Amino acid sequence: MDLALWITYLGVITALILFPGPVALLCMHHGLRHGRRRALATVVGGALASLALMALSSLGLGAVLATSETAFLVLKVVGAAYLIYLGVQAWRAPAAAPTVPAGDSASPTLGQSPGRLFTKGFTVGISNPKDLLFFGALFPNFIDLGQPQWSQFAILALTWLVVDLATMTTYASVGSSVSRWFATPRRVRLFNRTTGSLFVAAGGALAVSHR
Repeated sequence: MDLALWITYLGVITALILFPGPVALLCMHHGLRHGRRRALATVVGGALASLALMALSSLGLGAVLATSETAFLVLKVVGAAYLIYLGVQAWRAPAAAPTVPAGDSASPTLGQSPGRLFTKGFTVGISNPKDLLFFGALFPNFIDLGQPQWSQFAILALTWLVVDLATMTTYASVGSSVSRWFATPRRVRLFNRTTGSLFVAAGGALAVSHR
């Protein structure tokens, strides 16, 4: 792959990944509620969801989704419903202040298993059909058809993975680092309801969005 083209791609995806979306919000939320180390499972789940969407796009499923109104609608409704479900969960979460230092794993009373956090990260990451269309539209612009395509795809995917992991880990760390500020139930309740409202808003925006 041409170096100049790769640098352009790196700049584009860095700007895209830095812009906070549902996965970033989830990583920050889990960082505060469960600690940075435990929230890494959420980060990995979201990153693997991106890799799965890339692979599906490379197989042409993104094009199928773009032409099938029914498939797009079904996936969109499922993704929106899950985000709203997470929002309701966050809104109703107990107003218990985090009891662990920033960066440490959460206590058993507040923490969830890494497997559950991974599943939430993966589900949020893969539940947006527009991401599948996005990868299908993005990658062709950076692939030289005159060279082996799979090796180029691997470079693009690996680059995305590195930037995505670094960025989402930062979001989780930010959430963990501000956990000391949430030392009272009132502040925790405010955080829960704010993040819950943002999840519901994200789900609503996805539900009414078009291609």
